[in-house]
Amino acid sequence: MTLAFPNKYAIGITSLGYQIIWATLAQRKDVDVRRLFTDQSDIPHRSNDLFGISLSWELDGPVLLDLLEKNKIPIWSNERSDQDPIVFGGGQVLTANPEPFAPFLDVVLLGDGENLMPTFINKMNTIKDLSRFNKLKELAQIPGIYIPIFYQPQYDNNGKLLTIKPITHEIPETITKQTWKQNTLSHSTVITPDAAWPNIHMVEVVRSCPELCRFCLASYLNLPFRTSSVEGSLIPAIEKGFAITKRIGLLGASVTQHPEFEELIDWLNNDHFNDMRLSLSSVRATTVNPKLTKLLSRRNSKSITIAIESGSEKIRDIINKKITEEEILTAAKYAKEGGLKGLKLYGMVGLPQENEDDIEATIKLLIKLKDQNPGLRITFGVSTFVPKAHTPFQWFGVRAEAKNRLKKLTKYLKPKGIQFRPESYGWSIIQALISRSDRRLAQVIPLVRGSHNSLGGWKQAYKIIQEKNTNSKSKEQLPSWEDVIHSQWDHEQVLPWAHLLGPLQSKQLINHQKKALEL
Repeated sequence: MTLAFPNKYAIGITSLGYQIIWATLAQRKDVDVRRLFTDQSDIPHRSNDLFGISLSWELDGPVLLDLLEKNKIPIWSNERSDQDPIVFGGGQVLTANPEPFAPFLDVVLLGDGENLMPTFINKMNTIKDLSRFNKLKELAQIPGIYIPIFYQPQYDNNGKLLTIKPITHEIPETITKQTWKQNTLSHSTVITPDAAWPNIHMVEVVRSCPELCRFCLASYLNLPFRTSSVEGSLIPAIEKGFAITKRIGLLGASVTQHPEFEELIDWLNNDHFNDMRLSLSSVRATTVNPKLTKLLSRRNSKSITIAIESGSEKIRDIINKKITEEEILTAAKYAKEGGLKGLKLYGMVGLPQENEDDIEATIKLLIKLKDQNPGLRITFGVSTFVPKAHTPFQWFGVRAEAKNRLKKLTKYLKPKGIQFRPESYGWSIIQALISRSDRRLAQVIPLVRGSHNSLGGWKQAYKIIQEKNTNSKSKEQLPSWEDVIHSQWDHEQVLPWAHLLGPLQSKQLINHQKKALEL
């Protein structure tokens, strides 16, 4: 097998998900797995039975085609023969909505690799002598394994998606994401100075998040909220990493909401860890206290990161953020008093119901944070809202006003000494295109290779395919650019991922959306 990551080694090896899948496979006696990145690889096999890819970032998707061609594999699944490897994929992007990449993949693993990868490999061992078609037919019977070639989308005369149905009654009508429910989560299997985060041992503390911000893929797609056992998993994992490196990273959507996090802090406060450099991924503002910030400072951490999304209480209520301005200000106060040098904040523009007053509220809050905490470095990273599958806000589009609102924040925050780091509006548009499209987008992807990080490159390729399909009167005519990216969709509309079931049903997501908008 070849296990690929569609980016450089430094990026790929920092992906904990990629590390865990590779290590799981490498420990098996029935698998000979080699790694492949865009800039380097293990010694390649002369031929592969399996070729896998982990996709956690939409914009990396087109690189899959380059990696396939490099390994002399036809990029389209329907052009592969029995002599070609089975091409499979997994990761957050493909679990949420694999349809734009479906024609390039033979198999998609929907959900947590701890569940699916052993099942997949075990099954492959029992069917290795079958034809390619029959292998895929057998795999299609396994919960969580999606075989795109067995599902056929149907469109009306206007190009509107009507259904996505299996081509035969022997294939399940829907596929359900698989969820790892044990109290042992993951930790690094590779520690290297060449990673994007050099020499770090990463330990997953929690998976999903109990707060359920209405836009958040990490929360909704990964439900239920799961925690790793402190005694049985976290402490042994940290000890194992600390014996190799002094840099430890605790990961999760909201690590401080682990029910035993206080006990973990007490343990990490032991003098044995005095030369540790401890870092935490984003934490909830309401959980920041003097005990936490003093520990981080003592463990050589320079800053703490919290996601506020907006300075507007109205917007925070709508997205279910459940934090007050006072709690944000208090978190900053504790950060400074604890000895930390910086406070990093995540924000978002273009959220549903946002207006100019809400942007003004964000500016005022950031300036207040700066004024009340002289000497504390304030960094504000902001992205544009992008609708994600399986979340209550999946029906909303990207708001064009977001582009100017990013400029407004830049204009008013930078002169106040706030380090402002906006994410490209163009990147957000491309993310939305990929996250909301059906498999017709696959026609566009081969044309954008080499310019896949360019909004202009995507627009040009999209236009070329639209004109081509119009001239040939193709039934697979692309929908309008505006409809895919910016339009608000009706709840009755058939979504590209309707046949792929996440943790919550569509009715539940609609109820969550309605509760948000009632505010």
